[in-house]
Amino acid sequence: MTAAPPVAIRLSGTDLAAALRQRSADAAAELAASGTPPKLAVVVATDDESSHLYVRSIAKAAHKAGLTCDVVDLGTDASARQIRETVTALSDDVTVHGIIVQTPLPSGVATRDVVSAIDPAKDVDGANPASLGRLAAGLPAFAPATAEAVVALLDHHGVALPGRDVVVVGRSTVVGVPVAHLLLARDATVSVCHSRTADLAAHTRQADIVIVAVGRPGLVTGEHIAAGTVVVDVGTNPTDDGKLVGDVDAEQVGRTAGALTPVPGGVGPVTTALLLWHTVTAARTGEGA
Repeated sequence: MTAAPPVAIRLSGTDLAAALRQRSADAAAELAASGTPPKLAVVVATDDESSHLYVRSIAKAAHKAGLTCDVVDLGTDASARQIRETVTALSDDVTVHGIIVQTPLPSGVATRDVVSAIDPAKDVDGANPASLGRLAAGLPAFAPATAEAVVALLDHHGVALPGRDVVVVGRSTVVGVPVAHLLLARDATVSVCHSRTADLAAHTRQADIVIVAVGRPGLVTGEHIAAGTVVVDVGTNPTDDGKLVGDVDAEQVGRTAGALTPVPGGVGPVTTALLLWHTVTAARTGEGA
């Protein structure tokens, strides 16, 4: 009788996200009682429905945790100057503790030109290049929530990082680059692969941990992963039937990997929960200023 193929351990983010939301709710209640109710502002200038769905999910989670979430919708015709002025005004507003600029932005508006106006103390999604620079230098800064969610999820499931060989697939400043810095700070040995990497599988098969954040469905398959590897799938790609799939072929990789994050239900809920926690943290810092 043929033995059943191994099944990867499911690295769910549901429990961790719930714990983070409760932690935020408790802290938000304390802050509100002291006269500093935490407030998150989300700047939107798109008609992209998936973006609006994401913003609604953040607002809903914030409300449940006792945070105020103001969605500032500037419309699809907003100019770079209008968006930047809005972000600057929010940075100057003492009642606002966290700021997110939701992408995509209108055609012709460079994201870096807008997010650089976010006060780093309120940059709860680590979008300002100054925040990334501080992160790279080992200075206090908010990391992009998705990048931090990857590390938090590994910690939650007891995956050791010091001395482990980690391959990060993707070099965006939203996930790939900041998660590499976070892992280096935890004494992992990190390689970053990307579209110009000659033989991706040759790198990923040698890794103890593989983190995939490219935005390409099914990019990583069974041939890329050695037995027992821990795989974190950051991808959230919508399908024609309204579902979400990751950057990893879960069926193939699940037969080889030692552990695998699900999509949905893995990194995503932890990311949203961390945005709330960052906002609460910023409010605490501002309260003591």
